[in-house]
Amino acid sequence: MAEAIAHRGPDGRGTFTADGVGLAHVRLSIVGLSDGRQPMSNCTGDIAIAFNGEIFNYVELRDELVAKGHRFHTQTDTEVLLQLYESIGEQCLQHLNGDFAFAIWDGRRRRLLLARDRMGVRPLFYTRSGDTLYFASEIKALLEVPGVEAELDPFALDQIFTMWAPIAPRTTFKGILELEPGHVLMAQGGQVTDRAYWTMQFPDARDIDPGRIADRQEELQALLTDSVRLRMRADVPVGAYLSGGLDSSLITALAAPMAPSGLNTFSVTFDSTEHDESSFQRLVAESLNTHHRSVRCAGSEIASWFPDVVHHAERPVLRTAPAPLYRLSGLVRDEGMKVVLTGEGADEVFAGYDIFREARVRRFCGRQPHSRIRPHLFRKLYPYLPGLKQQSPQYLAAYFGAGTDRPDDLLFSHRPRFRSTTAAKIFYSDEFKATLGSYDAAEDLTSRLPRDFGRWHPLHQAQFLEARFLLPGYILSSQGDRMAMAHGVEGRFPFLDHRVVEFAGRLSPEAKLKGLEEKHILRCVAKGLVPDTVIHRPKQPYRAPDSSSFVDGQAQAYVGECLSEQAIAGTGLFNPRAVSRLHDKSRSRPLTGFRDNAAFVGILSTQLWHRQYVQNNRHGVASARVAAPVAG
Repeated sequence: MAEAIAHRGPDGRGTFTADGVGLAHVRLSIVGLSDGRQPMSNCTGDIAIAFNGEIFNYVELRDELVAKGHRFHTQTDTEVLLQLYESIGEQCLQHLNGDFAFAIWDGRRRRLLLARDRMGVRPLFYTRSGDTLYFASEIKALLEVPGVEAELDPFALDQIFTMWAPIAPRTTFKGILELEPGHVLMAQGGQVTDRAYWTMQFPDARDIDPGRIADRQEELQALLTDSVRLRMRADVPVGAYLSGGLDSSLITALAAPMAPSGLNTFSVTFDSTEHDESSFQRLVAESLNTHHRSVRCAGSEIASWFPDVVHHAERPVLRTAPAPLYRLSGLVRDEGMKVVLTGEGADEVFAGYDIFREARVRRFCGRQPHSRIRPHLFRKLYPYLPGLKQQSPQYLAAYFGAGTDRPDDLLFSHRPRFRSTTAAKIFYSDEFKATLGSYDAAEDLTSRLPRDFGRWHPLHQAQFLEARFLLPGYILSSQGDRMAMAHGVEGRFPFLDHRVVEFAGRLSPEAKLKGLEEKHILRCVAKGLVPDTVIHRPKQPYRAPDSSSFVDGQAQAYVGECLSEQAIAGTGLFNPRAVSRLHDKSRSRPLTGFRDNAAFVGILSTQLWHRQYVQNNRHGVASARVAAPVAG
């Protein structure tokens, strides 16, 4: 099991066994380089921990414990967590500021505790085989357990083809579950229980305090500065990803003065002008005097990395965007670094995505169906998609579903995205459709919403959907942890400090989305720290060339194999003739629509996933079994 995830911890390996339990750990050494070996046990040897991630406020927690008489033998956050648990049990979770997934074996109570951080930065999966519970940071390790087989969960695949990711705890693998963000699992006496210890909250719409932006701005800047300060803690250098947008630029600006030898920054650039942001990256790097490096990604290279991307993501994906990030983390590691700050999370927490603005425009159009400014508003939404500017008002209204969705629909904000993504399901085979029956992934999502969701402001509802489902399910996993840890690189996310998230949840909607200006309060904070050109540039989401990446070069061989009618018929998930036509279309001219691009990448990645995991089962990794009843 440890061998299967050795890429996550190339700096060391250890095991712990006791009566009825076994822990395995692979280490990425960042804090306590010489004395942080894991699994780590307490002084009496009856409590042990295997821990992935960081507790950023471990210095403060350690000081509090020392004041209470605790003695420490290492300089690690692992020992702080271990002693904090020994002192107050599972209540330790309420005191942690960090990105973590950990297992604690409490031999006194004969109890196993599994916990995952609040926003779902670090992954944690588990399954049962016979009377034994197994868990791991990646599913690859679980597939090394005798009796645990790789089998597709058809409903998880349908969720991916609806909302880009499975709805946790479901995974692409039948019978293998994901511990949800902000959850703790207890296994004791043959019983397994799972509960939330934290969840993202918003006030009732009628209870929102508008407040003064100036007062809140000062508080936010202090919070973000402290969040960055905590995440700069390491016994190795800390760098930063720099996309050229507001979020990463602000984090870089706050971090640069805290790097005594200068801050190392890293970027992805593209041959395609539609996707490239290198001019803004250079502007910020030069203005902040960072040591900047970038990796240029051609379409053929994206295609060559894509099988590895699917292997590490452990699930199909609908976009190629993870591939350049996979290569970027390789650059970071090649430069001798293994920790980077990123700007991920700001769009979810401070309402930066176009989907939030789009929902506001759609609600306006529902109230004002005859307004002459409707087409102008739609064209203003996506300045980086020139094709939309050329469309008629009637087309734009139909495209965005203006006036057709019920304003009281709990998924109102996301219906256009779901419709657009779901359109790719026309390539499903009849057999797969029959397997799904009447299953509706969107309605499944609705059933999992909080009880008080309907009382929140519409913007807050949309934010919750993004932050609770897409963020951990896709952004932090397929584009985040899995691509970075493939090269032994740890990403840190200052915007996802739970204090920042809770602060933003209390803000009025207008502080975040002022008219159609996204992240309003964040732009105010950035003034004087980030070049004005970056502050005022239109939002350009991170994207990469999709189907066009697979037209030329060596990719043609494996793409042709995966998308052949024989291979498609073999998995039984898609219609062979329809996929063949789509493949032919992609080779004759670029696929322009979202549906065709999402379908092409989604089908190809599903076929790759099926070949790597289901057909090859153990995916070629040498077996390294942990025979004890609990392993992780």
